[in-house]
Amino acid sequence: MHYKLELREEQFQDSINIASGLFHPIKGFMSSLDYHSVVNDMELSNGEVWTIPISLDIDYKTYINISHKQKLCLTFKNKSVGYLEVEDCYEVDVEGDTLKIFGTLDSKHPGVTKELLKSKYRVGGTIIISDLSLLDNCLKPEKTKKYFKDKGWKTIVGFQTRNPIHKAHEYLQRVALEVCDALFINPLVGWKKQGDFSEDAVTLGYEQMLKDYYNGLNVYFASLKTPMRYAGPKEAIFHAIIRRNLGCTHFIIGRDHAGVGDYYGKYEAHHLARNIIKKNKLGIELMLLNEPFHCQKCDQIVSSKTCNHEDKYKVKISGTKIREILGNDRRPSSTFMRPEVADAIIALKDKKFIKVR
Repeated sequence: MHYKLELREEQFQDSINIASGLFHPIKGFMSSLDYHSVVNDMELSNGEVWTIPISLDIDYKTYINISHKQKLCLTFKNKSVGYLEVEDCYEVDVEGDTLKIFGTLDSKHPGVTKELLKSKYRVGGTIIISDLSLLDNCLKPEKTKKYFKDKGWKTIVGFQTRNPIHKAHEYLQRVALEVCDALFINPLVGWKKQGDFSEDAVTLGYEQMLKDYYNGLNVYFASLKTPMRYAGPKEAIFHAIIRRNLGCTHFIIGRDHAGVGDYYGKYEAHHLARNIIKKNKLGIELMLLNEPFHCQKCDQIVSSKTCNHEDKYKVKISGTKIREILGNDRRPSSTFMRPEVADAIIALKDKKFIKVR
């Protein structure tokens, strides 16, 4: 008789992303060897770069019951998903490992709060999805790679976001399009902290941008379902690996990529990226771009590499400020966001463009 585990939503999504090849070369939830190698050295036990552990936490009863079994049956919403070929069961130091991954144990950090709620008991092993229909609507590397190939695109730059497009992001995207054949806008639509933009807001904003400003350009848009961890620099590298698997040749890392609050330095992700690529091959070229801002003297969006005017002329393009303005049913200045994009988001009824849980 096989033991069953009812997956939480994020565990289910990790299972799907593993099975689809999105998390290549991982074929299952990490064993103790891989888990500790990632936490301590930012690489899998085979030496490949990997910065965020993908592990399956379980309760003590499950831990005891499967420690000598070969298979753990997986269900989600009480329906069979598949099974895990049990490789090992192990315990982790939740607080110690969380500190290593996030660099803080501050309970105000949304990623830390979620991590500290996990059980110390873990099970590792290969994932087998028996209900293949579960993979029908997910983002698959084989599909994106085929799309890029059919288009004849040789170089594709990936852009990670959790927000609707504003002028700073538009600047980065257009710069990248000058370098690469095509742009793959790949917003993350999994779990996000309270107060972030909703999936609808991000999608509708970009649909409007594609219609009015990117129409006819080599731009592809598709959502990525995986939770935000807000792990800053390490999550930036994790995001790059996912886009490599999807067929991107380049990936943009901007200011405070995957950061939250003031937990990470403005360009800490750039520093980690440079250190990693000195020692390892990621299989994707990283475009480390500086923060765009509006210069009143230049009267356009620039960065510190293209403008050296005094600070009094510099106006930061703040996603938080834009969200506040939209929350009051007002358009942000066209200096910061395209009016059509703002209107599409405002049109969402009952403030559904803001995450409330």
